[in-house]
Amino acid sequence: MAQSAVTRERLFALRETIAKLEGKPAPALAAAQSEALADKRLAAKNDSGPRFPLGIPALDEAIDGGLPLDGITEARTDLLREAGAGSGFVLALAAMLQRQVEESHSAPLPILWIADMVSTMEAGVPYAVGLRDFGLKPDQFFYASPRKLEDALWLAESAVESGVFPATVLEIRGNPKPFGLTESRRLSLRAKASKRPLFLLRQAGEEEASSAYFRFLAAPAPAQARPLPDGTMLGGSIGNPVFHLTLEKSRNPAPLSFLLEWNPHDRRFFAVSQSANPRLPDERATHSGTPLSAPSNRPDRKKEMGALLAFARTS
Repeated sequence: MAQSAVTRERLFALRETIAKLEGKPAPALAAAQSEALADKRLAAKNDSGPRFPLGIPALDEAIDGGLPLDGITEARTDLLREAGAGSGFVLALAAMLQRQVEESHSAPLPILWIADMVSTMEAGVPYAVGLRDFGLKPDQFFYASPRKLEDALWLAESAVESGVFPATVLEIRGNPKPFGLTESRRLSLRAKASKRPLFLLRQAGEEEASSAYFRFLAAPAPAQARPLPDGTMLGGSIGNPVFHLTLEKSRNPAPLSFLLEWNPHDRRFFAVSQSANPRLPDERATHSGTPLSAPSNRPDRKKEMGALLAFARTS
């Protein structure tokens, strides 16, 4: 069934290419309508599919009980300098899946991370020591970086279809043309047939139509204050990573934002109050309070000017 669906998707892609060459948009519109209908059917079938809850009641409710274990979940970042936030969020999901496998007393299964060459050159590669400190097992983590994006897509399809990996991560840079809605649909069908999840990590990418059930916008957030032995709280130090997540694609009428702290020891998320200061430490004022009064032996400070209306200078 899945193979015939993939064959239909390839036929749609070929018809769309021929339509563009001949200047006839009718086949392309038919293919787009068929893909939209298939997406609706997949969404309806996913209601009864396996789910992976994140342990945050408000977030799990927003994603219909959890992330799909037989589909695509997308995470993206706005800027390349925020690549650590996107990678960290996806790695946390992979660590939670590894913990779930361990708790089910099953044989340990590795995580596969696939990154295209462009993304690797700019965002870096996973570090074994950092993976261990983050809650993952380096000996159960495989990494591949094909030279071409087409090879990375082929490897992702093969990995998901094999069913060997409890989670497969595909990291790409931006919105490349070789990876469009047709390729996304093909990956979604592979995941549906093998009942294995695929995490699509789009570094410095824009919102784009895809077959992902959910899409998150990941951004860094300041770490929370840590308790000291004397009972006081130490703020602005190195603590557990905190992610500012925006649920962009879901059944909710508007995007939802969450602050989640990742605990690598317990390998689980904890909700952070939205009232916490969302600005990074270097963006906060050094002294928060009323400004100093003007000295008595000097003129008062110059008052700030309001809105001005400029007139043409007369001769």
